[in-house]
Amino acid sequence: MRKKAAAGGGGGGGDVLREHWLVRDMFSFENVGFTRDVGNVKFLVCADCEAGPIGWHCLDDKDSFYVALERVAHE
Repeated sequence: MRKKAAAGGGGGGGDVLREHWLVRDMFSFENVGFTRDVGNVKFLVCADCEAGPIGWHCLDDKDSFYVALERVAHE
């Protein structure tokens, strides 16, 4: 998963995130939105501010949602 570069800052770089939580039920989320399809993937974003991506969901597997550990605060 790669994060879009900030305005005015270079091109195709980005963060490579390797650690994710697997969430099996999309109703576990309280405040997560989904982008439009990008191929067979939807990216997870904050539903309030649209910051993200914070994770991804492959449309081939309806019960698997992945949340990047580095993109969310967890306690």
